[in-house]
Parts: sequence; C-alpha cells; structure tokens
Amino acid sequence: MASKKVEIIRTKRKKRVRGKIFGTEARPRLSVFRSARHIYVQAIADNVGKTLAAASTTSGELKGRLNEMKKADLAKEVGSLIAEKLKAIAIDRVVFDRGIYLYHGRVKALAEGAREKGLKF
Repeated sequence: MASKKVEIIRTKRKKRVRGKIFGTEARPRLSVFRSARHIYVQAIADNVGKTLAAASTTSGELKGRLNEMKKADLAKEVGSLIAEKLKAIAIDRVVFDRGIYLYHGRVKALAEGAREKGLKF
C-alpha cells in the first residue's frame, strides 16, 4: 500500500491531468489503469458517459500469453488491441489519460503500441 505522501501526490496529479482532458464520441478519452500485475485501458466518451471499447491483459485475446511475456511487452500488446478495437468502430483519434501514473514504463509502452497501430493522440 502506498504511503500517505504518495497518495497525496497521486491525487494532485490525477486532478491536474483529468482537469485538462475531456473525451467525446468522435475523440474519446483513453483511460489507463495499472495494477502490479495487469494493465487495463478503456476508451470513454465523457459527453455521454459511455465506454466505447476496452482492453486489458486479462481479456481473452491476451490471457494465455501472460506468463511468457514481460509486463511492458504485454502493455504494448494491450495498446495494439485497443487501437484495433477503436479502428473497427471508425475512431482514429483519442485523448490519452494516464491518470495518476507517470508517462513511463508500461504506460508509455501501451501508448506506443496504440500509436503503432495508427491511433493518433
């Protein structure tokens, strides 16, 4: 569990990041959640309060490869997967929401994977 100081820093960062971005149906917010073992991402249209697409390391497409890849490589695969799902519903531009996490490591790998599949943000 994070210390009180770390929780305060993360809360401030979350307010700062989320205060500047807003997702629409044409350009949804790509929200990232990272746990110790898994990474989750969802495309959210804030104007209607709806999740348009979601992907994670626990989804059926990647579940079998969990033990044979590094976490950063899995994050890149999740980024590719969400990009493919969004391309299927004709969305190619998103707003990236890293939340409380720094743009480094697995979060960065997820973003790079999505960019490689043609998602623009």
